Amino acid sequence: MTTVIYCNVTPYETRVAVREGGALVELLVERSRERSVVGSLFKGRISRVLPGMQAAFVNIGLERDAFLYVDDVAEALEEDLEPGELVEGVPIQDLLREGQEILVQVTRELGAAKGPRATSHVTIPGRYLVLLPGSSHIGVSRRITDQTERERLRALLADIPHSCGVIVRTAGEGCDRADFQADLAGLESMWRHILKRADEVGAPCLVHRDLDLVLRAARDLTGPNLAEFWVDDPEAYQRVVEFLDRLQPELTSRVKLYRRQIDIFDAFGIEAELQQVLQPKVWLRSGGSLVINQTEALVAIDVNTGRYVGSADLEDTVCLINLEAAREVARQLRLRNLGGIIVIDFIDMEKEEHREQLLEVLRTELARDRARSLVGPVGPFGLVQLTRKRTERSLERVMTRACPTCEGLGRVKAPETVCLELRRALLAEAARTEANELSVRAHPEILKLLTGELRGILDELRERYGLSVRVFEAPSFHPTRFELGA
Repeated sequence: MTTVIYCNVTPYETRVAVREGGALVELLVERSRERSVVGSLFKGRISRVLPGMQAAFVNIGLERDAFLYVDDVAEALEEDLEPGELVEGVPIQDLLREGQEILVQVTRELGAAKGPRATSHVTIPGRYLVLLPGSSHIGVSRRITDQTERERLRALLADIPHSCGVIVRTAGEGCDRADFQADLAGLESMWRHILKRADEVGAPCLVHRDLDLVLRAARDLTGPNLAEFWVDDPEAYQRVVEFLDRLQPELTSRVKLYRRQIDIFDAFGIEAELQQVLQPKVWLRSGGSLVINQTEALVAIDVNTGRYVGSADLEDTVCLINLEAAREVARQLRLRNLGGIIVIDFIDMEKEEHREQLLEVLRTELARDRARSLVGPVGPFGLVQLTRKRTERSLERVMTRACPTCEGLGRVKAPETVCLELRRALLAEAARTEANELSVRAHPEILKLLTGELRGILDELRERYGLSVRVFEAPSFHPTRFELGA
C-alpha cells in the first residue's frame, strides 16, 4: 500500500498528513509555542519522593514537574546499592532522594492539568535501530512477524560490536550489516554527546531535544512504500532531502517541493477532510455510523446501523456494518491519535464465526498502526476493549480547548487554530481578488490574539502580499466565527 506524506510548514505551526492507499490515516500537528517534549532528555532534580505511591516528582524546568514511577528508574543510584544492580522490588525511597539530580526522558504528555510522564530508561531512536543505553538487550520490533527474519536480525546485531542495547525498528526489516553499523555509530555518538552535555549543565535543564516534526516524519514515516513526500517550504524541503540522503538516499527523488499559491492541504483535498476530524459522528459508506466520545478515563465508540437496512437477514446486515466499522475505527484511532483504554460498542452478533471475523479484521487494520495496541475478545454484549499506546495529546486536545460558554461540556476550536484558519482564508482571498485591503470581523478574543502575539500574520500579509487588513470586533460572534470583506 503506497504512502504519500504532505508537510505544511508555517512560522506558527507544522502539519503533517499521511495517506495510505489514498485514505487519510494520520495528521500530526506541532505548534511553535507548544512544541512537544516527548522523547526529549532533561537533567532534572527530584522535588518530592512519594513512598505511598512508589513514585517521585522531578523538576525538569517545565511548568509542571514530571512524574516518575519506581519501575521507570533505570538503575540504582544510592550508594548502598552496587552499580548496575537490578532495582526490581527496591522501594523508591531507597533509590531516590529529594534534591538528587537525575537524567530522565519524557515519554508522555498528559495535558495542561498534569505534568508529563518520565523515565530514566533512555531510548534513542534512529532510522533502523533504537539505542538502549545502560542495557545489553537485543530486541526486534513486534511488527516484524517473520520468524526467520527475526532470527537473522538478532544474529546480525549480536555479531556487531555495540556498547548499548538495541532494538531493530520495523524499518530495519531486510536491512544488512552496513545499514545497522552506520545507524548504530550515529546513535552511539549522539549518546556520548548527551552524556557530555549532562555533565556540563546544572539541573533543571534540557539536555537533548528530539527532531522537529518535519524530520521525525522523514525518519519514522518513510520507507519502501513511500510514493511522494510533499513539502511546501523550501528550507524544510532542503532539510528533508539532506536528512534522507544520509539515511535512505534511494528516497530523496520522492521528495517534492510544493510551489503553488494555493495552500497545500487545500490543493490535495486534505483541509476538507480535516473539517470532519473533530466531529463526534463519522458516517460509514454503507450508511451506518460511528459516534466517538473522548473522556478523561477512556474513549467510547458506538457503532450504529444508521440508514443501512441491508438486503439479507439481520445477522448478515449487522456483520457487514461491524466489519466496515472495524476498519474505520482503526483509521480514526490513528487519525485522531486516540490512546489509552478504548471501548467499542459494536452491534451484537450471535454467530461466533462473525465475532472471530470481526476481531481478525480489527487486528489486521491495527497492525498498520505505528502505535502498539492490544485487542480483547468480543464481550457478551458486542463490546470490544482495546488499549492503544498513548504518548502525545490527541488531535482534539491539540486543536481545541474546553468551551468557555458550556463549562467544558463541549469543545470549540482554540483561538490560535481560528487565527491560523483566518490566515489561510486571507491568503486564499488575496489570491482570488486584486484588492489591496480586506476587512475582518471576528470575536474580540480572536482579534486580541491576531493583533497581539500573532501580529506576525498581519505583518506577513502586508510585507509579502501588499495586503492591508482592517479588523472589527464582533462581540456577538461565536468564538470560532469570522467574516471577510473588501
